[in-house]
Amino acid sequence: MLTAGQLIDGSQLKGMFVAGSKWLKVHMAHVNALNVFPVPDGDTGTNMFLTLQSAVKNIQTRAEPPAGEVAALASQGALMGARGNSGVILSQILDGFAEGLAEKDAFSVADFAHALQLASVKAYHAVTDPVEGTILTVIKESARAGQSLVASRPSAGEFLSSVLDTARQTLSATPDLLPVLKEAGVVDSGGQGLVYFLEGMLRHINNLPIEAVELDTEPAPAEAMPISPEGHEEGWGYDVQFLIQGENLDIDAIRDAIVGMGECPLVVGNQNTIKVHVHVPDPGVPLSYGVTLGHLDDIVVENMELQSHEFYGEKESVVVAQPTSDTAVICVAPGDGFAAVFKSLGAHAIISGGQTMNPSTQEFLTAIDHLGVENIIILPNNSNIILTAQQASSMADENIRVIPSKTVPQGIGALMSFQNGADVEANVTNMHDALAYIHTVEITHAVRTTTINDVAVREGDIIGLMDGKLIATGNTDAETVLAVFGTLDLDEVDVATLYYGQSVSKDTAEKLAKTIVDTYPHLDVEVVSGGQPHYQFIISLE
Repeated sequence: MLTAGQLIDGSQLKGMFVAGSKWLKVHMAHVNALNVFPVPDGDTGTNMFLTLQSAVKNIQTRAEPPAGEVAALASQGALMGARGNSGVILSQILDGFAEGLAEKDAFSVADFAHALQLASVKAYHAVTDPVEGTILTVIKESARAGQSLVASRPSAGEFLSSVLDTARQTLSATPDLLPVLKEAGVVDSGGQGLVYFLEGMLRHINNLPIEAVELDTEPAPAEAMPISPEGHEEGWGYDVQFLIQGENLDIDAIRDAIVGMGECPLVVGNQNTIKVHVHVPDPGVPLSYGVTLGHLDDIVVENMELQSHEFYGEKESVVVAQPTSDTAVICVAPGDGFAAVFKSLGAHAIISGGQTMNPSTQEFLTAIDHLGVENIIILPNNSNIILTAQQASSMADENIRVIPSKTVPQGIGALMSFQNGADVEANVTNMHDALAYIHTVEITHAVRTTTINDVAVREGDIIGLMDGKLIATGNTDAETVLAVFGTLDLDEVDVATLYYGQSVSKDTAEKLAKTIVDTYPHLDVEVVSGGQPHYQFIISLE
C-alpha cells in the first residue's frame, strides 16, 4: 500500500491499468444492462472493456517501463482499440491522462490530479455537443475532487479513494442531470463503467483481490473487411508491424520514409513511441530503417502470400472491388444480408459491425489503408459508431469524411446517392442530404419493464422504435409494426423495405409485407434479408 508522499512508478501504474480492466470485465454485463432503451443490445460495458483490453495489451509490450511510458502505451492502445462512443471517450480520457504524466518515471498525487484534469479536458473535446449527466460529468467532477485533495498530501490510496467517492456520488446524480435516465430508472452506463475502472485501480493500490470471473463467451470484436483485388494471386509480400521507442522521433519524416517503402503504410504515435505498419516485399528494409531511430519492440512479420488464400476464403462474403476513382466508400454492416446490399450498391469496403459488435478505430484504419485512395467516405450506420469513425478520420493521412448515418437504411440511402468519379464534396453533400429522406423502424423485444417516452413497456414485449425513439409495443411483430405506422403520416412515403433479421424466416417476412400492403395499399413493400442480430425487422421508409 502506498503511503503519503510515495511516488507511483511504472510497474504500479501498469498493475492499476490491468486491475481496472479486469474489474470492469467482472461487471461488464451490469454496465451493458444500463441501456436507456430496453433493447437487447446494450454494449457500453463491452465497448469500454474491449477498449481497455487493447490498452492493457499495448502496455504488456514493455517489461518495466517508466510511468509516463505506461500511460502513453495505454493511451495508444486505447486509441487504436476504441469501440463505440463510450470507448472513444474512454480512450480520450486515457490520452489526457498520458499527457499529464508525459516523461515521468514516477508520479505524485499532485501529478495524478493534474493528469485527471487533462483527462477531463480531452474527454469533453472529443464530443461535439457535450451532455451533462454522462461519463463526461463523472470524469469532470472526479478531476475537480482530485485538485481539491492535493494540498492535504494524501497517499495515493487515500487520494483515489476520495476521487472514487466523488465519481460514485456524481454517477448517482446523473438521472437528475439527464431526464431520460430518470425516466428509464438507470444511471449513465458510461459513467458506471468509469467508476468500475477506478474501483479496480484502487483495489490494486490497496492489494485487494480482483475476482475476475471468466465469461462463458469472450466478447468478440468486429472484424474489418479489407479489400481483395480481383485476380490478385501473387506479390503479396510481408506484413510488417513494429514499435519504435526513442527520443524526439520525427513522426512526419518517419511516415514519409515508410510510405516510400511499400503499401498500406500506417505510422502513428508521438515523439517517444511510434507504431509502424507497412506491406513490403523485403521485411528487412523497414526494420533496418527503424533500428537506426531507436529500440524496436512488438515486432510482427507475416507472410501474406501464405495467408492470403485462407484469409480471403474465410471472408469471401465481404470481399469487394478496388476503387476505380480517387474516392472510396466504407460501410458498416450488422449482417451478411446488409453486407450484400452494400456490396451491390458499390461499397468499396465493408466492416462487420453494429450494436454489441462496434468496430474499433484500428479496424477503420486497416480498411482505409487497404483502399489506397486519397478520399474516403465512411458510413457508420449506427449512432454508437460515429465517434469511432471520426476518431479514425483524425488519425489517418487521407481525406476522410464521415457521413453521420445513424441507421443502416440511412446508410443505404446515402450510398445510393454516391456517384463514382464525381467530386468528393458533391458526393458528401448529396449523401448527407439523403439522410433526411430515410426513416427507420426497428422491431425487437424489451429486456426489462420500464417507461420510455411515456410508453409503458413490460419485459418480453415486442417494441417498435422509429428513428431511435420508442413509439409502440405489441404482442406480435405485425401488431407492433402497424402500431408504429399508425403514428406516422405515410402519405408521403412510397416504399417500405423490410430487412428481416437472422431469427426470422423469409416466409414470415413476406407475411408481414402482405399485412402492410393490405393496410396501406399505396406502399410498394420489398422484402430483403438483412441478417442482423437482435432485431426481427429493420424497416426503411422513403
